[in-house]
Amino acid sequence: MIPFNRPPHTGNEDQFVLAAMRSDKISGDGAYGRKCQQWFEQHLDCAKALLTPSCTQSLEMAALLIDIQPGDEVIMPSYTFVSTANAFVLRGAKIVFVDIRPDTMNIDETLIEAAITEKTKAIVPVHYAGVGCDMETILDIAKRHNLFVIEDAAQGMMSTYKGKPLGTFGHMAAYSFHETKNFTSGGEGGLLIINDERFIHRAEIIREKGTNRSQFFRGQVDKYSWVDLGSSYLPSEIQAAYLWGQLEQANEITQNRLATWASYWHGLAGLAQEGLIELPTIPEKCEHNGHMFYLKVRDLDQRTALLEHLKADNVYAVFHYVPLHSAPAGLRFGGFHGVDAFTTQESDRLLRLPLFYGLDEVSTNHIIQSIKNFFIV
Repeated sequence: MIPFNRPPHTGNEDQFVLAAMRSDKISGDGAYGRKCQQWFEQHLDCAKALLTPSCTQSLEMAALLIDIQPGDEVIMPSYTFVSTANAFVLRGAKIVFVDIRPDTMNIDETLIEAAITEKTKAIVPVHYAGVGCDMETILDIAKRHNLFVIEDAAQGMMSTYKGKPLGTFGHMAAYSFHETKNFTSGGEGGLLIINDERFIHRAEIIREKGTNRSQFFRGQVDKYSWVDLGSSYLPSEIQAAYLWGQLEQANEITQNRLATWASYWHGLAGLAQEGLIELPTIPEKCEHNGHMFYLKVRDLDQRTALLEHLKADNVYAVFHYVPLHSAPAGLRFGGFHGVDAFTTQESDRLLRLPLFYGLDEVSTNHIIQSIKNFFIV
């Protein structure tokens, strides 16, 4: 069976993890944690980068930092992972879902403004498949209505919009290093980047359980104490060490994934030209990172049949999100603004193919041929 995913592993992770295990500091923000955060600050050109145990916790930190209160409204797409919404629901917010664009599966920027009310506090664009949302329009709307922008860039590391890294447009952004992402920190992992310097000081406090411990270790205070809300948002040094082994080869990993993505694209282009499937759209302003290759078929029934066909052919492909607005918790904690013209329809048609660092050409060709065989009448 060709798996849907295999966590990336370059080989250097082993020695770095062992070194972290034998160091005097394994609880976090040690040598490897500092290396990773400096790497992100350099490559993303952001004001501050803070590693977290997961992208979920990065989003939770962002919700705390913009002081989400019960009754606040947060606008986002319904076609996203549950953590995008949960982070704000935990603080008492109501989620306002808007429809997506069928070409990129990203939030439809033209529908955001109509969803804004006097209770709206933030917009949370999600860069699906590492393809950037229309950040120009979103930032313009946010500025005119005095709203925060928190980018869910879980899938977006090494992707750009108009030449600028995803995640560097809003006030803050969250990234994921889950085992299914381009880079992992050993199964789970996340990153909060801060682009607005106003949030840096409090972010360090929230991350350290509401204490000024970080300032204490820098010699800025003579003792540390509980000064604010917070939780345990500090990853272990072992996670950072594993991640560092991948950041050293970030370009190689990205190029390898892009090569597989391109193989799928060219191999399936004929089916797309015949109108049998649809392939991903990459807008001219965007450069993606090869995070995901998906295709769309006619409808849910055909997708189910294709998934079964691939499984029988030893290929493990998957569908993706069930729209949040139709889930029990989505109905309880949010609501869909406007018409669901594309969210449900397009999610029912979408199928994700195996794509991971090191997926060999033989396997890729087998998957392509299996899909072609499905459509042979």
